[in-house]
Amino acid sequence: MFFHLTELEHHPIHFDVNFAPGEIDLGEELAQKGSLHAAGTAELLPNTLGEIRLRGRVEASVEGICSLCLEAAGANVASPFDLFYRPAPRKTAHAEIHLEEGEIDLSFYTGDGVQLEEAIRDFVLLSLPMRLTCSEDCLGLCPHCGSNRNTAACSCRAEQVDDRWAALRNL
Repeated sequence: MFFHLTELEHHPIHFDVNFAPGEIDLGEELAQKGSLHAAGTAELLPNTLGEIRLRGRVEASVEGICSLCLEAAGANVASPFDLFYRPAPRKTAHAEIHLEEGEIDLSFYTGDGVQLEEAIRDFVLLSLPMRLTCSEDCLGLCPHCGSNRNTAACSCRAEQVDDRWAALRNL
């Protein structure tokens, strides 16, 4: 769904869409489980030069790999969003863009408007934790033999001493 500036000049656009798994690319490491639902409004902010505001609510369930044990790990996103988009400034000799205080949540768009799928994708990815885990009490992999400590206890010694540091123990 694309929000054209010319249409937004006349009236806000309300949306209530479901995206099937695979419709929004979440990258190689994440997969969408079930339908992703997004509902809200897109509007052109008055007295601005093409600033678009998207606000609403998104609900999604994604699956990735547990960062501790490498098994499947799921996460849910169910939260409101309030996103602002401004036309990208013309490129200058310096590739830096100066943002004022309070503009940290601002994104830029090029062309005639904003693509809803890209906005939702970015919001979902930023809403997920940095490291997915299969459960809060995940034990992870044994650092010595590599076995999954959630499924079976390994027979590795808990502490392996590096003899190169033995001289320092006597200090």
